[in-house]
Parts: sequence; structure tokens; C-alpha cells
Amino acid sequence: MNLVDALDVIDDRELRAPAMHMALDEALLHNAIIPVLRFYRWRAPAVSFGYFSRFDEVRERSAERELVRRWTGGGIVLHGDDLTYSFVVPAAHSLHERKAREIYSLVHRAITVALSLRGTNATLADSTAPRISDACFANPVYADVMVDGRKIAGAAQRRARTGLLQQGSIQLNGPAPYFTRDFSDAICTTARRIDIPTQCFPMATELAESKYATAEWLTRR
Repeated sequence: MNLVDALDVIDDRELRAPAMHMALDEALLHNAIIPVLRFYRWRAPAVSFGYFSRFDEVRERSAERELVRRWTGGGIVLHGDDLTYSFVVPAAHSLHERKAREIYSLVHRAITVALSLRGTNATLADSTAPRISDACFANPVYADVMVDGRKIAGAAQRRARTGLLQQGSIQLNGPAPYFTRDFSDAICTTARRIDIPTQCFPMATELAESKYATAEWLTRR
């Protein structure tokens, strides 16, 4: 399966603050020339919540976890033991012409392929379940990744002038080290492993300080 003909893969092992992670994803969206897949970890247990979510829904978790509002939509996601990724599609790329829902499905299909290589039978949800909670993983939607009837991977998207950003979380008791390579290979077999481009850091630092780390952004709704 080759979803794209070229892909830059970033295995970001720096344990960063939640605001910096969100800022780096946005900076990659504004700077990427070809599709980019970034994997990242959290410096401490954290909660991310969607752009349209209400702060009151997560306020009580601030005593035990760092909080950050995403630029993408979706619900509440607990981070710490999960593997988090972002997938960036520049506006000039042909994949960007496809509908957001189709891109969502294609990326999640790549996750099921990666899991199947090591014997995990994963499928995509064929419908959206009734909403029962503000927690993202309590509410499977169409094309979420399911294992034994449980949602183990979900994502949220944002379209901007410069492209599409998909931020996702995979919660399968800590995917084994081989998973990141299997996942990226399922998107593009000729993927190139790179570090975060240096030009992204000034923009990300400014975005973290002026946007994602501010009380105004966190409590805007």
C-alpha cells in the first residue's frame, strides 16, 4: 500500500511540553513540501482536547495532567502511554484533493496493515456509534481502528490554506518499537527518516508561547 509517493518520517523522541507538540505540528503544516508523518511522546501525563471542546469538560483533570487545546477537532484524549502521531499533507499534494473523511480512512487503514503484520486483527469501524462521553476513545466514529470491539486509534483533522493536518493517538498498551516503521511503510515504502527541519523551531516556539501555552487559548470555550 503506497498512499503517497514520498514521505518524510520524524520519530521525535524529545519529551516535549504539550504546547510545543501542538506548535510543532502546526509549524510542519506550514512548512512541509511533501507529506510528513511525525511520531511523538509526552514529557508527563497529558490531556489534549479538541478546538471546539469546552474547557469545563477537562478543567478537573488539570490537577493530575497537563492540558492543551488542539487546533484540530475531536474529543478528549489521554496521553502518556499512547503513541501520538501527526500526518501533514501539503495543499499542493494530490492527496489533499481527496475528502477529509477519505484521508482519515486511508491513514487508519495503514494502521490496521501495520498491526496485522504482527498478528493483531484490527478493523475499521463501519459506522459512527452513539456518543456516550466527551472522551474520544469512548466514541468510535466511522473508520476508527478497532481491536476486539474496542477503539484503539482515533484522530482529528484541520484543513488550512497550506494543507491538511491529522493528529492521532494509538492506544494499544504501548505499540512495540517496530510499529512506527510498519505504519510509515504502509503509507509509503520509500519513506525517508529525517529530523524536525530546523526552520520549524522558530515558528513553533512562537506559536507555543503566544497560542498553545496561553490561558486565553486553553479556556477560549
